[in-house]
Amino acid sequence: MSARYQETWAQACAFRLAAARGVRGVVAHSDPEPRTRLTAHGPELIFPGHYGTIYQAKGMDYLGKTRPRRPTMLPDGSVLHDRAMSKVRNGESGRGGVERRLVALGARPRDEGEPGRAWLEEALQAVGARVVSHGGNHKYAAYIGPRTGRRLTATSYPYPKAHQGGAAA
Repeated sequence: MSARYQETWAQACAFRLAAARGVRGVVAHSDPEPRTRLTAHGPELIFPGHYGTIYQAKGMDYLGKTRPRRPTMLPDGSVLHDRAMSKVRNGESGRGGVERRLVALGARPRDEGEPGRAWLEEALQAVGARVVSHGGNHKYAAYIGPRTGRRLTATSYPYPKAHQGGAAA
């Protein structure tokens, strides 16, 4: 089964399940920014980015882009979210998973009683985390339910397309 067929099938199943549970609308995002991870041979592409081709094929309304942001990227290509970092800085419940993740990437374990803010700053530097510019995700919306021709929003913009040499999916 091709990847595109699997995505279309999964989307259809999710929409049917949502409608059966009384959900009347869906908002979905697509991330056009490529992701890389750092290897001994240099950066390796692990996610080419996508423009929401599946959402466009479904006829979802295009609502524009989310606000630009500056996420913290870890060397494995994953994002360390602001909320996760806040848990470490403030000693909140749930910080253990973030700390274990950073230790697995090469940071030293946090000492008992060590302030989270100082340890996090050192750990991010030790693992080679970097803050990157992200232009925002594409945002789509769809009405779910009986085919009445209703729209979820009053405004829909032209669909975005991949740039020359960019991601097409």
